[in-house]
This record gives sequence, C-alpha cells and structure tokens, in this order.
Amino acid sequence: MRYRLTFITGAAVGYVLGARAGRERYEELRKAARRIAQNPAVRNTAESAAQNGRALASRAADKIGGRLPGSVSDRIRSLREQRVADEDDWGTSNT
Repeated sequence: MRYRLTFITGAAVGYVLGARAGRERYEELRKAARRIAQNPAVRNTAESAAQNGRALASRAADKIGGRLPGSVSDRIRSLREQRVADEDDWGTSNT
C-alpha cells in the first residue's frame, strides 16, 4: 500500500509540475531525452547492460531449471532458440 501511495503522489506532483511548465518545457525535455538516448556511449552502455542481464538470467535459469514448472522451462527454451547471438532486441550489436 505504501508503494502505491508513493506512486500516486509522484504522479500527481509530476502532473502539476508538468502542467505549470507548459508545452514548451515538455518539448525541451523531450528533445534532451532524445539526444541522450541517441548518444553512442549511452546506447553502448544500455546494450551492455541488457546483454549482461540476459546472461545473468540465463545462468539463474540454469541453476533452478529443474525446479521450474514445465511451461516456464519450455518458454525459456523457445526464447533461447529465437535469440541470435550477436543481436539485441533493437537489431543492433554491441560494438
């Protein structure tokens, strides 16, 4: 319940501050966020984090593989088979 209240409070504060700032400030923030997201260093770091996360999840699944329900094990297996080794979800590689 505490987390829900915190989220609702944060959403309300964000709405009020956003309404006061207006459309111009929103556009400035959107452009800044897009510039940051398109920065090669940020993209490489995000791709590395995603690959490390997948590797850790894979290792964790291997450790508890025998204790998972069959439907979960089948889903993990099918996702592994679909994944191409050098590509991430965006179709780019971490170079």
